[in-house]
Amino acid sequence: MSLVTPDIGLIFWTGLIFLLVWFILGKYAFKPIANALKAREQKIENALSEAEKAREEMKALTADNEKLLNEAREERAKIIKEAKEIKDSIVADARDKAKTEASKVLADAKAEIHNQKMAAITDVKNQIGSYSIELAKQILGRELKNSNEQEAFVAQEIKKITLS
Repeated sequence: MSLVTPDIGLIFWTGLIFLLVWFILGKYAFKPIANALKAREQKIENALSEAEKAREEMKALTADNEKLLNEAREERAKIIKEAKEIKDSIVADARDKAKTEASKVLADAKAEIHNQKMAAITDVKNQIGSYSIELAKQILGRELKNSNEQEAFVAQEIKKITLS
């Protein structure tokens, strides 16, 4: 039964050895283990804070990138709008220039037609005058005194006649 019931000396020596082992472990093992755990906890905290900082930086960079992208889109829209305005301006200027040129060509053509018409009318008047004189010579059978008087008389009669 001595194995089941411990003796006082056995309890004393077991307690003393336990305290000694506890003291040695406390001095040489528990402190380094506790320090290692604290250091590991500190590293984990630092890693978490660094990750949080990196996450915040990524959010800031994402926001900056989004801002730059929006600015680029606005700039692109502005450039496209300016290009369209320039194109419209160039087209309008070309259209106005073409209209001006067409009006000028039309006016020149009208002036040329008018000049040719007046030349034709003058030519017709001259021919009518010549034919009238010839006819008058033949009908009257006589000739005016000289050709200068004849031409003056024809010019006077032509002024009296109005052609439309």
